[in-house]
Amino acid sequence: MDNHPTRGPENASGMASAVGDSNAVARVLFVCMGNICRSPTAEGVFRDTLQTHAPELAVDVDSAGTHAYHVGEPPDRRSCRAAARRGVDLSGQRARRVTVTDFARFDLVLAMDEDNYRMLSDISPPQYRSRIRLFMEFAPEAGRRSVPDPYYGGSTGFEYVLDLVEEASLGLLTHLKK
Repeated sequence: MDNHPTRGPENASGMASAVGDSNAVARVLFVCMGNICRSPTAEGVFRDTLQTHAPELAVDVDSAGTHAYHVGEPPDRRSCRAAARRGVDLSGQRARRVTVTDFARFDLVLAMDEDNYRMLSDISPPQYRSRIRLFMEFAPEAGRRSVPDPYYGGSTGFEYVLDLVEEASLGLLTHLKK
């Protein structure tokens, strides 16, 4: 069972929205392998996108990893630095592993790549598999299906992840507003 602290976006009243908040129009979980690079970046960027473009829209946002390599750790410092250069703070996040209950709790479980998509599909109860999608489906103009893992590369990889995540976040927001 997952006992991580709730990380909800601030709503119009300035209060954090709890994951599972009944006022939320949607609940979105971003997933990569270790929950220290791509998925926390997506969580932070999407929170920022919501705050900037739709502060009235109550969306619960969280991130997790398919593996437990980094549970309890903050995001990779390179992800934090790259995000901070764009005004996005990832410092309050801590890595956690996806749990079976996440599939019932979240309306969208967005995988960063096809490997994680397959892993999520393997562990999801059958009735929730339709909730699993690739995050880049929300940025079809980008011409790619996956957000590449920047972990073993240089700093330009983290900037590229941010470029892709920003584009997909705008597409996801458009989708949620429909």
